[in-house]
Amino acid sequence: MKIGDLKLKNPFFLAPMHQVNDIAFRTLCKQNGCGLTYTWLINPLTRAELVLDDKPAVQLAAPSEKGIKEFMRKYEKHASLFDFNLGCPAVRAKEQDYGAFLQKYPSKVEKILKTMKDSTDLPVTVKVRKSPHIPKLMRIFEKHCDAIAIHPRTAEQGYSGIPDMGFAEKIKSKTSLPVIYSGDVDETNALDILRKFDFVMIGRKAIGNPAIFSKLTGTKVKGSPKGSFYDYLKLAQKYKIGFSDVKFHALNFTKGIEGAKKLRFEISRAKTLEDLKVSFDKQ
Repeated sequence: MKIGDLKLKNPFFLAPMHQVNDIAFRTLCKQNGCGLTYTWLINPLTRAELVLDDKPAVQLAAPSEKGIKEFMRKYEKHASLFDFNLGCPAVRAKEQDYGAFLQKYPSKVEKILKTMKDSTDLPVTVKVRKSPHIPKLMRIFEKHCDAIAIHPRTAEQGYSGIPDMGFAEKIKSKTSLPVIYSGDVDETNALDILRKFDFVMIGRKAIGNPAIFSKLTGTKVKGSPKGSFYDYLKLAQKYKIGFSDVKFHALNFTKGIEGAKKLRFEISRAKTLEDLKVSFDKQ
């Protein structure tokens, strides 16, 4: 089970999600058996120092190749692979011509992917959304990428509507590259989807529920949402995750806990990490 030269222990991946995939959450998903975690999308011109102790797939998003070579060489030792985002549907992506809105510029896409491939010995992958441009871009992907991840909703759909499985299957049938399926994957359908694709990405269903990976892989870990929150909190403190991000995750870890409504109210009033812990201790 490989992407390029990267060996993977299983086909269940954590999808890149903005402001969700901090290193504490990625690490917790990995402890639960996740085969590969992704960072959220990163501008290669960022000056922020990234903490990549978990060796994730590092996802880049940009309208051009500017800064990509320098970024990749800086972080190559800390990544498992580099992924390029051609799927972000956000308004800011539309305004700046990156993400899903860069698909209409194949020459730019090819320059970026060629730069990425020439800048590293690690695998290079691409994540796309459904669009009429994908068939024309496949030649570029075949030439410069080691795998394709596809979310078969359009940028206009965002995360609404039903993913077009037929579109994803058509892409799979026309490429020799491994294909990673993304879009409404959970523990009830992941194995069925894997009969059609090489790997699956789990996104929103993993938020507040990293144990979804242990259920799919048989990894033995603490099974309760409450226990998972304590594990996340310990990692968040280790990596100095910002309080607002920890609070976001705390709210999501209330799923499946008795008295969740009251707990969420307590969390909403919390001002410190200790306040969050005390809120969970009361349950």
